Amino acid sequence: MTDLTWKARWIWGGDEDSPRNEWRRFRKNFDVTDNAEEAVLHISADSRYIAYVNGICIGRGPIRSWPAQQFYDTHRIGHLLKPGGKNTLAVLVMHYGVSNFYYVRGRGGLLAEITLNGEMITATDDSWRTEKHGAHLISPRMSCQQAFAEVFDARAGEEGWKESSFCDSSWSLADVVGPVGAGPWKTLIPRDIPILTEEKLYPSRVESLQRVKPPAWNAAIDLRNAMVPSSADHANQIQYIGYIATMLVVLETGNITLGFPNTARKERVWIDGQLVQDWYGVFPERYFDVHLDAGEHFLLMDVSEQDHGGTFHIATDTSIPFSFQCPLHGGETPFVLVGPFDEVVCIDTLQERHVNSFDPHFNQSAGAASMLELEPVREWIRPLASLYYTEHDVFGANVWRPIAESYAVPQQLERCLLATPEYAELPRFMDSDMELIIDFGKQRSGFLGFEIEATKGTVIDFYGIEYMKGKYRQHTYSLDNTLRFISSGGRQRYESPIRRGLRYAVLTIRGAIDPVKLYETYIVQSTYPVTEVGSYQCSDPLLNDIWEISRHTTQLCMEDTFVDCPAYEQTFWIGDSRNEALVNYYVFGATDIVKRCLRLVPGSKHQSPLYLAQVPSGWNSVIPNWTFLWTIACLEYVEHTGDREFAAEMWPTVCYTLEHYLQHINKEGLLEIRAWNLLDWAPIDQPNNGVVTHQNQLLVMALRQAVKLATEAEISTADPLKFEQAASSLAQAINERLWDDEQSAYIDCIHADGRRSDIFSMQTQVIALLCGVAEGDRKEQLENYLDKPPVSFVPSGSPFMSFFYYEALEAMGREQVMLDDIRQNFGGMIEHGATTCWEMYPNFKENRANPDQLTRSHCHAWSAGPAYFLGRSVLGVKRDALGWSKVRIEPVPCGLSWARGVVPLPDTGTIEVDWRIEDNTMFLRVTAPENIELDIRLPNGMTGSITSVRTKRLSSPAD
Repeated sequence: MTDLTWKARWIWGGDEDSPRNEWRRFRKNFDVTDNAEEAVLHISADSRYIAYVNGICIGRGPIRSWPAQQFYDTHRIGHLLKPGGKNTLAVLVMHYGVSNFYYVRGRGGLLAEITLNGEMITATDDSWRTEKHGAHLISPRMSCQQAFAEVFDARAGEEGWKESSFCDSSWSLADVVGPVGAGPWKTLIPRDIPILTEEKLYPSRVESLQRVKPPAWNAAIDLRNAMVPSSADHANQIQYIGYIATMLVVLETGNITLGFPNTARKERVWIDGQLVQDWYGVFPERYFDVHLDAGEHFLLMDVSEQDHGGTFHIATDTSIPFSFQCPLHGGETPFVLVGPFDEVVCIDTLQERHVNSFDPHFNQSAGAASMLELEPVREWIRPLASLYYTEHDVFGANVWRPIAESYAVPQQLERCLLATPEYAELPRFMDSDMELIIDFGKQRSGFLGFEIEATKGTVIDFYGIEYMKGKYRQHTYSLDNTLRFISSGGRQRYESPIRRGLRYAVLTIRGAIDPVKLYETYIVQSTYPVTEVGSYQCSDPLLNDIWEISRHTTQLCMEDTFVDCPAYEQTFWIGDSRNEALVNYYVFGATDIVKRCLRLVPGSKHQSPLYLAQVPSGWNSVIPNWTFLWTIACLEYVEHTGDREFAAEMWPTVCYTLEHYLQHINKEGLLEIRAWNLLDWAPIDQPNNGVVTHQNQLLVMALRQAVKLATEAEISTADPLKFEQAASSLAQAINERLWDDEQSAYIDCIHADGRRSDIFSMQTQVIALLCGVAEGDRKEQLENYLDKPPVSFVPSGSPFMSFFYYEALEAMGREQVMLDDIRQNFGGMIEHGATTCWEMYPNFKENRANPDQLTRSHCHAWSAGPAYFLGRSVLGVKRDALGWSKVRIEPVPCGLSWARGVVPLPDTGTIEVDWRIEDNTMFLRVTAPENIELDIRLPNGMTGSITSVRTKRLSSPAD
């Protein structure tokens, strides 16, 4: 909360409260009479803003928020104001109009106020001017997790709208939504983390040059929101059954190829009532060829789907003249919707009802050869609105390239990669387009920018991908990671306001009639502001490389929260963030971002008392393990920082959700729940309804860690005792009912019908050890599996799961096994050119578009564990008391001859460790602040010398 007294009002414009994918501009001129060096701007918006003072960009935001707890930013702007003259505050607001995985739909709004020494200079009200930004055209959804890709037509002009000299008299006056507290934004909260970085980075090289040609026609459709418009209000999966139809008109007899660059749904397509049979293409790309006579041909496509969001891509290639026309008079697009005949919203924790695929209206429509044959279902037919349709399909044009011819890269093209005034003149090809693949050298996250000189109407396309090798490029099938810029003519500069993750930028110039000059292309990398305070080096260069890709991965996945990945999702998954926080502690030492992430989680209480798996989000998805890991992370934050006040703050929210989980304990004493019962991307038996063993085990740990949190918070109620008793009872039930004597291991689950799983996985055994459920002989047996797992046991499918495996190995003193596993699995990533850690190991097909992919995401912070364990184990730096008041230094060499590194402390200072071994003698040097108690130990069986150096601690910044 803040004591700021707002005079500003929330404002908006246009005819809709929550328009889809609308970019809206706002302006206000104001005078400043005196020196205004101390002036500040307080600002927030729904959904995102970029603010300019006198034409200078001063910041973007806000950070992700729950609608009822909206964050606002404060920017110092006094140095940009002109005393005695006219000043202008201009703001570009992008309103999503749809819920996704990092935004819950509210309504369009802007709130801004400039103050000087507590007095208001200007504030949003009905005197502000506003206009929809006409250069931003209808564009595809990026993914179910995110908002929209970008199509910018610079021919719309008005680039000077951010300047004071711009005349905005033709713009409309803004509408006042209401004062602070109005609309969905009940509470305003000051930003709780620093402003993110923005550093301009240039590419490393031009990877390839090709002459390319896209299909003759392609389009992108948001079928989810078109079929079920109410689905814009949430991000839950939906099911629906229905069709889309169009009329294909060909002027000459000939051959046509129809393609679906990202799946053809049910592969049920009829042309003039005939079902298409001969499909080809590697999934998820599907194509078919057809010979058609001149005339009209009716296309009907079954688009029934379990749809989480994203874009349906369709394309056609042929040399004969053709067009698509709407089968209904007056349609805005070439398509009509037929259905949905049934629809269902799917929520993890509710009993699912599936769509009725036997619906008679749905089935009698199949194979219709004309609109006349669809007459019995007339009431289900409507034109596809232009809001959900675009032929600016950059993704489809990149995936399906009927012509792709490679050329050697001229050296002069490198000029566009360098910070020089020289330009690269891009090659042109007759009747074809020019494609460059630009390599940024490693994975990046931020905002693409470029400066180019091109004739009016020239199209500049960017498509971001993460991985390629030789001729193979891994398309982002579930992510439309694209930007289209249409030139207004002459020399132009553009910087995209949409965050993207990528390593390679596929740049395609389309429709150029004159030479195109590319002066520069770059990315403004934007991450949470941290320095490279942590470090690690040792005698094994492979481990050094693995530590570095772990560090870089963690940095790219630190935005306004931890995110799973900077490309595909940009989503704060609370289970992932527990491991990411631990890595961050050892590499960057940032704590504000961790506190912010932990505080955001209980905001999902209004959606589910079993807190959501990703927040703030419109997807009501519950992964119980993620909630349990959040509980564990709350305690770990308190232990790391010594912040007992935070323990007291979080205790009621931890208590609330755990009490609701305990309501799902069945008569056998086990947690039995319908939810997304996930732990790992691997074929383990973890049904979405039933008793899942690893979940029960992690609940035991969460309950016990909650008791410790209560101790730090000095809670005197009976709740901690209740949780301790519940943990003991649950552990006993697990050992009585989920252990298999024949296999000497815990089964994966008991299904809802009572059937015991016949699958055994290392995941379940590792979690049993980690959570202290296995004891005595059982514990010893499972420890043996860590070295030599039974062949029949399912192995880990992701580095995320390996994090828990490494925790168990370290607890057992088996660091050598851990390092060998790190070398093998993460070394395999390095061998494939990785600059960041992959989401998955290439063992399983789960969560990949096709089996040729090594992984889905090539930058995923849940995989960055080596940076944590190399610091803890090899350097041997471990917290030994609350808030790092005591530190134990106990290196574990594991065959290495030397290692050195730095581990940041949560408040002030670092722990520096430098050791080397000569003839079984260790020379160990430790540098630490003088207020830290040190317990320094040499490895067992090793002699040597210890040097301890102490640094002084500042009592105040002025010292």
